[in-house]
Amino acid sequence: MNETQNDYSRNMKEKPKEDLTPFLDSPMPGTVISVTCEPGQEVAEGQEVCVVETMKMQNSLCVLKSGRIKKVNCKPGDKILEDDRLIELE
Repeated sequence: MNETQNDYSRNMKEKPKEDLTPFLDSPMPGTVISVTCEPGQEVAEGQEVCVVETMKMQNSLCVLKSGRIKKVNCKPGDKILEDDRLIELE
């Protein structure tokens, strides 16, 4: 950065980070292989709730906090993109 940009950047406020722990978003594009939860089910932190296949590799996706499943936005066989919201917690 040049001197002017550096001066401006010091005065800019940082955006508050959004709390994404109640959501499970897809980290990459791929295909949903299995979903092991349903709405209303209690889940524990770190519990596997979904498996996504990307480039012939299966990736286990786990929730970041304990809670109750509010909504499941995917089913086996669905094609997903990066940052698609797969599961929501209450």
